[in-house]
Amino acid sequence: MTKSIAKPLVVVLGSSGLLGTAVTRLLAERPIRLRAVGRRETAVPAGCRAEVEVRTADLTEGANLAEAVAGADAIVHLVAHIAGPGTWRVAEGDKVAERVNVGLVHDLIEVAGNRARPPIVVFAGSMSQAGKAMAESADGSVPDQPLTEYDKQKLAAEQALEAATERGLVRGTTLRLATLFGQGTDPTHLDRGVVAAMNRRAWAGQPLTMWHDGTVKRDLLCVDDAARAFLAALDHPEVVSGRHWLVGSGNVISIGELFHTIAKAVSAVSGEPPVPVISVPPADHSTETDMLDFALDPSAFQAAVGWRPREPLQEALERTAVAFAGEK
Repeated sequence: MTKSIAKPLVVVLGSSGLLGTAVTRLLAERPIRLRAVGRRETAVPAGCRAEVEVRTADLTEGANLAEAVAGADAIVHLVAHIAGPGTWRVAEGDKVAERVNVGLVHDLIEVAGNRARPPIVVFAGSMSQAGKAMAESADGSVPDQPLTEYDKQKLAAEQALEAATERGLVRGTTLRLATLFGQGTDPTHLDRGVVAAMNRRAWAGQPLTMWHDGTVKRDLLCVDDAARAFLAALDHPEVVSGRHWLVGSGNVISIGELFHTIAKAVSAVSGEPPVPVISVPPADHSTETDMLDFALDPSAFQAAVGWRPREPLQEALERTAVAFAGEK
């Protein structure tokens, strides 16, 4: 009699967030066992191929993390500290943020390591954790110079994962992501990120506000493309493990151009004149990174795993404007 081979178990930590929802949706299309773990209930598409288990848990409490990753062959770690109205900004000395952003990675290494076959761990980093270095080099060749507490914590977590990989405890990698945005194809797209925030303002007839003259540049990556990047990393652990990778569109747009494009996209749907785009004094919680250009070169990751971004920015922004119209 032929012994059946168990389907691999993939665990998504932070599955109810913007990126977690997109990653879970794509993984659900695969013939695997999928465990989606979030602070809120995670929506799972109907008719999926995966055997899906949905859990809600605070992973910083008790044995929740160990239970969440028990038996996992691969783990996608997307959990990050969110403070206030959906912001990732972290005050210096914020122990709660440090516990979530750094402590959970150390805990994950402890509970998931020391197995006969180390699990794959793909961690969500940020291009901003390079700090000034990212403004100087788009390919990551300049040593990291993190400027904010959040970026320092992200870098510390990444370094812990790389050290654990060197010791053979896990097969870990970090994807340093460009600025993410949704394109209105999922409810989570409508309340997360700068593109969603500016769409909401435009639909309310409010001006779109910038903390500078609008020339600051960003690489914007559609969350659906980011989710495909995580699946590509899961499919090539022998290639990506032990280091970090830059993942973005490879293109930049100024904040001024982005906001004007959003205003015009909303106007085209609403029939109203585009709302103005104006400069205002920086908010009290602004940081030095808000005033820096962030461009990145994803060619190394593309060459390693064959991933390419698919979603054109203009078309995605137009879809987002239409999606917000449905809320009216």
